[in-house]
Amino acid sequence: MIFLTALPLFWIMISASRGGHWGAWMPSSISAFEGTCVSIPCRFDFPDELRPSVVHGVWYFNSPYPKNYPPVVFKSRTQVVHESFQGRSRLLGELGLRNCTLLLSNLSPELGGKYYFRGDLGGYNQYTFSEHSVLDIINTPNIVVPPEVVAGTEVEVSLLHFVPTREANGHRLGCQASFPNTTLQFEGYASLDVKYPPVIVEMNASVEAIEGSHVSLLCGADSNPPPLLTWMRDGMVLREAVAESLFLELEEVTPGEDGIYACLAENAYGQDNRTVELSVMYAPWKPTVNGTVVAVEGETVSILCSTQSNPDPILTIFKEKQILATVIYESELQLELPAVTPEDDGEYWCVAENQYGQRATAFNLSVEFAPMILLESHCAAARDTVQCLCVVKANPEPAVAFELPSRNVTVNETEREFVYSERSGLLLTSILTLRGQAQAPPRVICTARNLYGTKSLELPFQGAHRLMWAKIGPVGAVVAFAILIAIVCYITQTRRKKNVTESPSFSAGDNPPVLFSSDFRISGAPEKYESEKRLGSERRLLGLRGEPPELDLSYSHSDLGKRPTKDSYTLTEELAEYAEIRVK
Repeated sequence: MIFLTALPLFWIMISASRGGHWGAWMPSSISAFEGTCVSIPCRFDFPDELRPSVVHGVWYFNSPYPKNYPPVVFKSRTQVVHESFQGRSRLLGELGLRNCTLLLSNLSPELGGKYYFRGDLGGYNQYTFSEHSVLDIINTPNIVVPPEVVAGTEVEVSLLHFVPTREANGHRLGCQASFPNTTLQFEGYASLDVKYPPVIVEMNASVEAIEGSHVSLLCGADSNPPPLLTWMRDGMVLREAVAESLFLELEEVTPGEDGIYACLAENAYGQDNRTVELSVMYAPWKPTVNGTVVAVEGETVSILCSTQSNPDPILTIFKEKQILATVIYESELQLELPAVTPEDDGEYWCVAENQYGQRATAFNLSVEFAPMILLESHCAAARDTVQCLCVVKANPEPAVAFELPSRNVTVNETEREFVYSERSGLLLTSILTLRGQAQAPPRVICTARNLYGTKSLELPFQGAHRLMWAKIGPVGAVVAFAILIAIVCYITQTRRKKNVTESPSFSAGDNPPVLFSSDFRISGAPEKYESEKRLGSERRLLGLRGEPPELDLSYSHSDLGKRPTKDSYTLTEELAEYAEIRVK
């Protein structure tokens, strides 16, 4: 609390200069404490030609016109005054010297009002001056505060000089007036309205929020007058209002709302601003893969997998459950494959994950290379049929052909009657089927070709030492037994004929050659003409040169009954009604 001690006021009266007109000078307003005294300084003037011998004067209260009978405060001629002023008014000035200063004592509230002076020079030379003074009776000091008090700027308040601060805003300034040698003491107070620029005093710290949640950002500022608060992001105004605090509400935040938010507070005396970072946490986006997806064997392949998430994810690239590359808390992962091989061909996965979720993207790497004929390629014979299997690995898909050098024949995939092909991934399986091969199996060469090269392989025959028993099969044992019986019977009959006729055609040690076949039929007996016709037709279909030699065959029919048989090569069941025994 600041108190001011009232000091006596000294009025310096300047002698009235001689003039030529009626006029008066006095303060327009005066304040005085109740119960004290006050002087109203006054001087007046009149025309010089009047030259009065005696000058009188009258003070009126609240009206300058005598005809209105205003209360007389002081009258120099009669000393007759209104009862309110009896003993309380006195003239301090010398009227002859044109000084009309009035003293009022023992002030009370009813004495507050307007005071007019009237000059009386005798006769008709009387004049009431329009100038007047207003007396204000107060019981507390009147503290005059400047219309604008700005923090940091020096001000004067009732003889007090000081520099206000923002903290002084709203505080009361006190003034105490006391008179020496009396018990009179007066106190007054005034509130300070200190103007100052904004200072942001309340704001969120860095905010973390999960995608889809609600976020509320608060900005509060202290200033006088209240500030204009503005929420901004990237130079764009999101919300503003004149207030001490302002909320920014964000519903179901997305990763796109992640970033720096600024609060600006401003008024006529300055501004302040602060920022807050909003971090939106979310699961990784579906990874994107940029890089080589088709490469030639031996080239270096570079594949870049990238994603976006918060926090940064763990990125992994793997193939067939085998991890090839991984990084932690990074948004990009690069996979380098130097000198790729066909084994690198296939499907790859890029997986991104953090504590909020996991996303994955599949991509294929296609490695192009020259054909390779795999070791499982071979030929196999069953009865009178030869099947050759050629398994080729290549990319792009090769063209496959089978060559029979001994017969000057080449068969390719377009000849669907003899070649069947099927592709699975990088493998192309081609099967050549040759029927009616009564002679020894031919040499077969498989050739595969694409734009990167050509590969050839002569296909080996598998299980040659088991060929006979493979052709005979389960029923063959019965057939062999029948053949054995037939041979025994033949030898017996031959010996009988030798004993009887002594024929020279055969000697006792001759063993006729025996040809046998497992070419079974469902019904009916074999005919020599049909067998030869079928064999010749198949030879012509394969483009074989020459005609088959004439065979002098004898047939013997044995009914072995209908027995189910299963061939180990063709995997088909047949019912055998007979067996052919051909003897040359």
